[in-house]
Amino acid sequence: MSNESVEVKHNASGVSPLQASSWKRLAARHGTPLLVLDMAQVRLQYKRLTSALPGVQMFYAVKALPYPAVISTLAELGCNFDLASSGEVELMRQAGVTADRCLHTHPIKGEREIRAALDFGCKTFVADNETEILKLARFRSKLDILLRVSFPNPGARCDLSKKFGCTPADVTRLLDLAAGQKLKVRGFSFHAGSQVPGPEMHVHAINQCVELMTTHRAYGNGSLRTLDIGGGFPADYDRTGFDINAFCAPIREALAHLPSDVRVIAEPGRFMVASSGTALASVIGKAERGGKPWYYLDDGIYGSYNGIVTEGACYPLVPLGGEGELRPSVLTGPTCDSFDMLSEALPLPDLKVGDVLAGLFMGAYTHSTATTFNGLPQAQVIVRGMSDLARRRSRKVQAS
Repeated sequence: MSNESVEVKHNASGVSPLQASSWKRLAARHGTPLLVLDMAQVRLQYKRLTSALPGVQMFYAVKALPYPAVISTLAELGCNFDLASSGEVELMRQAGVTADRCLHTHPIKGEREIRAALDFGCKTFVADNETEILKLARFRSKLDILLRVSFPNPGARCDLSKKFGCTPADVTRLLDLAAGQKLKVRGFSFHAGSQVPGPEMHVHAINQCVELMTTHRAYGNGSLRTLDIGGGFPADYDRTGFDINAFCAPIREALAHLPSDVRVIAEPGRFMVASSGTALASVIGKAERGGKPWYYLDDGIYGSYNGIVTEGACYPLVPLGGEGELRPSVLTGPTCDSFDMLSEALPLPDLKVGDVLAGLFMGAYTHSTATTFNGLPQAQVIVRGMSDLARRRSRKVQAS
């Protein structure tokens, strides 16, 4: 990815002096890089989405932010969990989450991963091809599956149907294969993509799955009674006042055409946790190069800002210090790799070493995907706004 495509926004609006002062105190007390997680925001996002999609069971995509405080907070609210690895299975076990609240949704998995989930008690898995169906058929007495269908969405930030899902035309053949293997298929799943620009693909996929359920209504004595509509619900990175209720209105209308006995589930990740995270980084170096100020931070694209490269993420960024007019500035990370660039023309005031910058909406796919390249540590995590029950659960996990 070229540096021209990297976006970090300077936008101080919406951040009160009180909030900025609080972040500066946290940075001074704990050091940086620091990820501040607000559980009150997680609770708010969960309530917003469940209100926008009434009757839809939520299975939080743990991969977005597999942090004990997040798991404990969502578990307390009654949320379920979408798992994709044995590590996530172990996190559920440590958090005291029971297996009946979990699905294993990775379409491709090794036998060790399957056995780990089965040992935990997870009973529902996902498949999208012949090899996976035959693999899971060896455990037919212990599990059932959802058949994942592909609906390509090039408008999504990450089009997950590029890698996973069978075509609608493949469904009959795969259902017949599963039936021949005496493997129970309970329904269909899809994923409209990550950070989708609108609900159109959700609606299209739901309508197609309604047709598939109607066409195959006699399959397995009417066993196709689950529809997993995946994730893709976007985070408000632009801070434009995104309305999740309005976004979901066409989805609600499409879901109304499903038979009344169909169970609908969703796998939100980014929407749940992106707004809960604020990444604090300090200026550790400063130079004038090519007529521009260069600021070197103690966090970068190999750390919390990895989403800039992996998915073209655009994080609002607020300087908590500095003075003077804004100048196009170069912002880099701390590693010795020249690729570690956050921006080449970010408008910033004059900063000094020690000044702190706050990256907003950085709860999702930041800490969970950060590396320790160059031997540099990941950001320390500070949690705020936990309930007493969630705090006790979280401490048990961290002590495990």
